[in-house]
Amino acid sequence: MRVVVADDAVLLREGLVRLLAENGHEVVAAVGDGPSFVDAAVALRPDVSVVDVRMPPSHTDEGLRAAVEVRRQLPGAPIVVLSQYVEVSYADDLLADRTGAVGYLLKDRVADVRDFLDDLTRVAEGGTVLDPEVVAQLVIRRGRGPLDALTPREREVLSLMAEGRSNTAIAKLLFVTDGAVEKHVTSIFGKLGLQPDDEDHRRVRAVLAYLRG
Repeated sequence: MRVVVADDAVLLREGLVRLLAENGHEVVAAVGDGPSFVDAAVALRPDVSVVDVRMPPSHTDEGLRAAVEVRRQLPGAPIVVLSQYVEVSYADDLLADRTGAVGYLLKDRVADVRDFLDDLTRVAEGGTVLDPEVVAQLVIRRGRGPLDALTPREREVLSLMAEGRSNTAIAKLLFVTDGAVEKHVTSIFGKLGLQPDDEDHRRVRAVLAYLRG
């Protein structure tokens, strides 16, 4: 994959560049501030971008705002945001166009290199990968909505789908069979009115409906 990396911490930025290169990916740009990230992402159109939330000058949310700007200029541009905390309002903005291809991961939870690389690939392919705490904060903020038709188990399955987990992974976490998860997923699609379509696309649409619901 062709990747743009944006992080003002030189050691972390160079560490990501080396990690990606060692795993066969091409880092086409590595920058340290929001405007440079926007310029690089728009000009180079990488397969996926990785951007830290806190960058100069205020070290608050410049990276996240830059990610939103990239998505404004290039709808659906695949972006993975790394953060120390959940900024719900801008997470909303990243999901606003309902196109998927978004990841929002908390740095403290990114412990497994292979899982992180898998998350990047999933986002590059149009999927949505969200840290469980991000999912929780978004759902708490929205409260009840059009997803009330889902059973508690279906909501649990859909929440795990929002974390980017496969049916097999969900089955292991819930101690049920793959077939049981598949039945729940099919029921979720039906209740959300998602007609037969590409399976991955329907999963993205279901997750976004959940997060927007």
